[in-house]
Amino acid sequence: MEPDAIRSGERVPHGGETDPAVLDFSANINPRYPDGVAEIYDMALGESRRYPDDDYPAYRDAAAEYVDCDPADVIPTPGGLAAIRLTLETVLEAGDEVLVPYPSFGEYAREVRLQGGSPFFVRYDELLGTDPGRYDLAIVCTPNNPTGEAADPNALAAFADRCVEGGTTLLVDEAFLGFTDLPSMAGREGVVVARSLTKLFGLPGLRAGFAVATGDLRDALETARPAWSLGTPAAAVGAHCMRAREFVRETRERVNRERDRMRAQLESRFRAYPSDAPYLLLEVGDRDVDDLLAHARGAGIALRDARTFRGLDSHVRVAVKDREANDRLLEVLCSA
Repeated sequence: MEPDAIRSGERVPHGGETDPAVLDFSANINPRYPDGVAEIYDMALGESRRYPDDDYPAYRDAAAEYVDCDPADVIPTPGGLAAIRLTLETVLEAGDEVLVPYPSFGEYAREVRLQGGSPFFVRYDELLGTDPGRYDLAIVCTPNNPTGEAADPNALAAFADRCVEGGTTLLVDEAFLGFTDLPSMAGREGVVVARSLTKLFGLPGLRAGFAVATGDLRDALETARPAWSLGTPAAAVGAHCMRAREFVRETRERVNRERDRMRAQLESRFRAYPSDAPYLLLEVGDRDVDDLLAHARGAGIALRDARTFRGLDSHVRVAVKDREANDRLLEVLCSA
């Protein structure tokens, strides 16, 4: 990292509510997690008096099945953001230029700057049409956060090919792709995929994720990866969750059903963006965002202030939860 960038850098705001009495719609976390997690965690905790196997064979195998890649190409990381940081600190040098989408996850630009790079912002829905050849690295978020739209797989594949031709590394953040049935970019030449287990499996405090890359890129990430990247409980629970195929199927169906229902009702009051993810971006129009946030908070609900995303000035983001919680949100927002 660049020392000057660290000294001048700032933290990035995120969703997430620490008060358990508040219904948290600010973070896009599945309200459910797979059966058997507690038992697996307890068993793994008993094994935590020794270092984990740094090769993480069971975790790599489960991740490879999950995204359809070679287990050897899986790089275990403590969360998706750790996979993003590992990629940028491995690939970038001071002065490098990086293509960054907006509005999108604020950590991309922060991490680029921490490495001494320069982010060049392009609208997320225009990025795949740009020429990546002038950049050292390009970042794509699919589905995009906070808008929720997934990239067209054919357009993304064509963009990846242009990145290879231009010598540009492509980082694809698939943190929310598990909520869809779209294919992963894992295993493609010149691409690093970052995956998170936080959202889909409802365990943000576990801190488990992984990167996927091939060839020399994979070797560089594996060499740079810190030893014992995952604690024993995170590795064991993560592997268990990634093999919970029926849970994933049921989650996708529930989220799709509830998201469509929520959007249909919210569109009478707000502009609700189309979404493939477990959240909806709402443009509040001539309403005051602070008043809306306060109104929801007074009813015991936390919303995500989306004005912290580049390019948004009158927006909030809401998660998709279970039907009971979603009904409460709809009641509060439709009365605002």
